[in-house]
Amino acid sequence: MTKDVIALTPRMPDLRTLLAGFYAGGPGVGVGAAAGGAVVQLCASDGRPLVSVEAPVLVQVPGETVRLLGEHGQEEPVWWTEARASTAVEEAGRLAGSFAGRLATVLGGTVWPPHAATTEVVPLTTDVAAVPVPPTAHPAVDVLTDGAVVVIQDRPLVPMTSWLSDALRLAADTGRALQIVTPPTARLTLPTRTALRGLPNRWVVKDPDCGYYDGLSGAVLHWQGGVFTPVRDAQGNGTLADAHGRTRPTRQRQLLLTLRTRHAPTPGLTLGDALETVFRHLTGEPPAGWSTAEPVNLPWSTRQLTDLARSRAPRPTWLVAVGRADRPALATLRVTRTPGGVEEDMSVAVGYGADEEPPLDAVEPLAAELGAEHALVNLLTTVRAARRDLTVPARCEASPHPVSLTVGHDEARRIGIDGASAGSSGAPSAVRLGRPTEAALHYRLGDGTQSDAWARLRALVAQWGPEGKSGVPTAP
Repeated sequence: MTKDVIALTPRMPDLRTLLAGFYAGGPGVGVGAAAGGAVVQLCASDGRPLVSVEAPVLVQVPGETVRLLGEHGQEEPVWWTEARASTAVEEAGRLAGSFAGRLATVLGGTVWPPHAATTEVVPLTTDVAAVPVPPTAHPAVDVLTDGAVVVIQDRPLVPMTSWLSDALRLAADTGRALQIVTPPTARLTLPTRTALRGLPNRWVVKDPDCGYYDGLSGAVLHWQGGVFTPVRDAQGNGTLADAHGRTRPTRQRQLLLTLRTRHAPTPGLTLGDALETVFRHLTGEPPAGWSTAEPVNLPWSTRQLTDLARSRAPRPTWLVAVGRADRPALATLRVTRTPGGVEEDMSVAVGYGADEEPPLDAVEPLAAELGAEHALVNLLTTVRAARRDLTVPARCEASPHPVSLTVGHDEARRIGIDGASAGSSGAPSAVRLGRPTEAALHYRLGDGTQSDAWARLRALVAQWGPEGKSGVPTAP
């Protein structure tokens, strides 16, 4: 039984409807609150949480529920009410399904997954006194140790929900690793994949044949010292899981852009303009929506996201943006205040089918506009063979191949390059974009199919010296 149950309703669940849902456990179940009242919990008689329910979210972005729930998504706008059941008590999953089923019945909505929906009363028969109390007040966390925040996700597609965002913050604030455990059939959304980038965070896949392995690297894992860590032989070498190496050739592709902008912290600064420019060049339209988690629920607004980032400063702000329903496009945006100014770090992915060509001819005009109008620091463009829907499976995928690298005028001056020396040691020559005195330097590396383009990129960055390597990835 899944632990996550979602009610999709055309009307907002009001207090009366929520109370009807809370009676799913009968008189033996109480009600509590967490996260400053943002989460309501169905609790056992001793107060331990059985089901945690987030405040309903109005999803206004077309196609968003279908992106995350497939054929079970609904036409937007729709209210998304998510319940997460404890893994420690057997009845909790059925209790979450009954809560969601009651909301859907009263408000005329649907439940995901459909088989979880019920309106029956679920009495608590487990002796909860024999169940250890979890040492955390975070509803998303299933296991908390000194080294890891472990979240179990039994769903086909794992988005970066507010639950996971909460777990990620907990891990970062306490110096722990976020480790998400899923079955081998699960996939990650790109924002979730981005959040797990870099150790000690891991995607842990529980496979019936080989035990546990890392869904991104394929390393066989085991539970040791309160954390999932690679299994190593006497020589310290790891082992790759056979299941992860079962690649499936595909003609679908993804166009990937990683870019940074840096602005002076002026009162009139508007954030998100560079990201909107990227979407317009590559998809023909601005992003359809944005949010601080998935589902992406708010219509696109640079003013609103600027207000949010300003209200959180000097703390960083992390956002997700999504494109229109017929053109898979996703982006993450991190806004950070640094000694150099206000920086926007963006990762953008656009998906293309087997009969579609990524618009590589749009990259150079895009780079020129970013350099001239949006304080570009650098832009790396790559292409890889991967799913058009931008989801990440738990198996080996093709590495991306570089297409181009662009360095903004101010950044080129900071690291002491003018393009004149480029072309030596196998490095490509620079194309100047923009006004001669303030030109960005654009380096063409390949057509997205050439693996040796990485060598050209490394040769280019190496001739700039140590300072020039900052912020420019040189390996897939």
